[in-house]
Amino acid sequence: MKISSIAAVSENNAIGKDNDLMWHLPDDLKFFKKHTLGHPVIMGRKTYDSMGKPLPKRSNIVLTRDKNFNAEGVEVFHDIATAIDRAKEIDGEEIFIIGGANIYKQSLDYCNRLYLTRIHAPFDGDVFFPEIDESKWKTIEKEFHPTDERHAQAFTFYILERK
Repeated sequence: MKISSIAAVSENNAIGKDNDLMWHLPDDLKFFKKHTLGHPVIMGRKTYDSMGKPLPKRSNIVLTRDKNFNAEGVEVFHDIATAIDRAKEIDGEEIFIIGGANIYKQSLDYCNRLYLTRIHAPFDGDVFFPEIDESKWKTIEKEFHPTDERHAQAFTFYILERK
């Protein structure tokens, strides 16, 4: 059973500002869709709010402290362990943590795989991906993408597994 986090992260670990992404990288969106499609995704309420609707063809699980939160097309939980247990019931192969910062931090110890898009530029964000202890992770895939007409920043896709 894979428990995975997937995130696009700047050089300074920023992942967003004002509840939005700070870059537009079409190939990163394809990478995200390719890996998460058909699997449960766990996200915080702010991440859900930024999307405005459930992601299609995925079971959407929202974590929130708000006991009154309800949204059509999602399951709501109030702690990370229960949300992960529910996602495992849905899909015994792989589940994805998709943000935000607090959810990444709460779930990092549960994860045995990370899908990181490292954007090769710093950004002035207000939310950040947690620091990872690189001695506990090994890179199993790495693919560099230079800037081009569709991508203002260069980036590298990394897939890491816990050692």
